[in-house]
Amino acid sequence: MKFGAMALIAALGMVFAGLATPQAAIAQEVAEEAAPAAEAAPAGAAGAYTPMAPTEGKGMPTAFEDDALKSMSFQDQYTEDGAYALWMHDIILLPIVFVISIFGLGLLFYVVLRYNRRANPEPSRTTHNTAIEVIWTVVPVLILVVIAVPSISLLAAQYETPPEDAVTIKATGYQWYWGYTYPDHGDVEIISNMLSDADAISNGEPAQLAVDNRMVVPAGVPLRIQTTAADVIHAFAVPSLWFKMDAVPGRLNEKLLTIEEPGVYYGQCSELCGTRHAYMPIAVEALPPAEFEAWVLEQGGSMPGAEEAAPAEEAAEGAEGEEAAEPAEEPAA
Repeated sequence: MKFGAMALIAALGMVFAGLATPQAAIAQEVAEEAAPAAEAAPAGAAGAYTPMAPTEGKGMPTAFEDDALKSMSFQDQYTEDGAYALWMHDIILLPIVFVISIFGLGLLFYVVLRYNRRANPEPSRTTHNTAIEVIWTVVPVLILVVIAVPSISLLAAQYETPPEDAVTIKATGYQWYWGYTYPDHGDVEIISNMLSDADAISNGEPAQLAVDNRMVVPAGVPLRIQTTAADVIHAFAVPSLWFKMDAVPGRLNEKLLTIEEPGVYYGQCSELCGTRHAYMPIAVEALPPAEFEAWVLEQGGSMPGAEEAAPAEEAAEGAEGEEAAEPAEEPAA
């Protein structure tokens, strides 16, 4: 009887062990699979990349219904050159144009009223007036000088050479979409096509300007934007960044761009390039550097210097392992 009870207990123990073993094996397999994933996660990445939501009125045109005055002016600028150009337009050009227009209109009305046949039956025989001739020669020259000084400064700033450490991004125009290549980050390539109006609106983005894959760049960092084309001439233009550069087949154009604030900035091809020219928009997403790094790693790319740093770290770890494996020296007798 005692032997039968012991056999029954042993049999039950084997059954419970058999039931527990698969669960333990599964848990071990899950842990082993999770370990490499945890090791692969970059130490500096806060998480996976999430597309940035656009800010209403920032980096995009304003509808006439929303703000009639703003819809007829330039977009707010988010680069140093753009801010300077907008200042020049609002503070220098617009007042000069306004004053000249009002003066010309007033002079026209004065001449019509003062020197018509009824008010002036005897026309003047004056052939010239030295004072007036000096004024209408000197004043336009002064106006042109006032315009020329900031204009030349802006022109020179727009052709500033990118620094050596600038992030290089190559924009290639196709009929009718854009391709973006990141040669500094493992030659990551992004193809960008326009979203349908329904998809764009559902994402909270402007219709005919939203794309499936944006050109993602770091904010506050000098960018070396290179443009070319695979078929016909296109033009890479983003109004709120004061940026426009032709994309010509067989030619590589280059220009410096530094976006001051994170955000989403929209543009379009600005060179008539075929039947669907109006349907190849541009969306530039400027991220903080840490988030840009997370995006690069998610695309399968690498950060500059990471490839050289990895072998050095492996060599250092190997050297530490060899030192730990060396037997300790026995003390002298």
